[in-house]
Amino acid sequence: MILSAALPGPWTLLLALLAVSSYVLAAWPGEVLGRLAARVFVLGIAGHAGLLALEIGGAGAGSVRLGFGPVLSLTVCGVLLVHAFESRLVPLPGVRRVLAALGALAVGLELVFPGEARTLGSSWGSLHWLLGVGSYGLFGAAVLHGLLLDSAERRLRQRKSLTGPFGLPLLQLERLTFLFVKAGFGVLTAAIVLGTLTTAHWRWDHKTVLSLLSWVIFALLLAGRHWRGWRGQQATRWLYAGVIVLQLAYVGSRFVLEVLLERAS
Repeated sequence: MILSAALPGPWTLLLALLAVSSYVLAAWPGEVLGRLAARVFVLGIAGHAGLLALEIGGAGAGSVRLGFGPVLSLTVCGVLLVHAFESRLVPLPGVRRVLAALGALAVGLELVFPGEARTLGSSWGSLHWLLGVGSYGLFGAAVLHGLLLDSAERRLRQRKSLTGPFGLPLLQLERLTFLFVKAGFGVLTAAIVLGTLTTAHWRWDHKTVLSLLSWVIFALLLAGRHWRGWRGQQATRWLYAGVIVLQLAYVGSRFVLEVLLERAS
């Protein structure tokens, strides 16, 4: 069931301004802020998270605001949060700037394409939705580390360095990449199983088919990693393919409906 959408309120605009301005400062090239850049980045994530809680969770009891913008923004915020925790152990200023710019873009898209409020039907529906979006964030973090892993391998082949472009050792990047893949696969599996058990009328629509296809791709990736020893680009190509299919399952379809076709369903 679709509920009526509300116009952005003053708190929405204030949190969006806080998030975007903080992200822009954190993404600014050079060392303008110095050591404060990391704290400003975290401030941007806090504003971003507050905006998401207000916009997605503030639609009313038993409902959330779904759509291309909010879900993509929530996914990006999850990736940024993972990076913020990880950077306390291994600072990656170059990555932070790129992610801060991505965060500012995600907040902007959330405001331009706010989606619509929909009822979830039950607490199980809410849990299914949270698990699905959680898997998006975990696989997004896996992609981030996969890109760093590919870059590290290119540097290794060129005999430039045994570490990635931001200082992480190759083996550490590989372990982190597959740690997030395994976590994302587990959460995605739980979301699919819960959706199967709690959905009254099962439909083989594009969302279901693409979600299951992405699950198969990730399962093959983990199986190939375990039994065939897949590593490097052979493994990351499967990761990227699975994430693309998973994004198409919801974010991609909503983008077509809300942006290209300018309608909702």
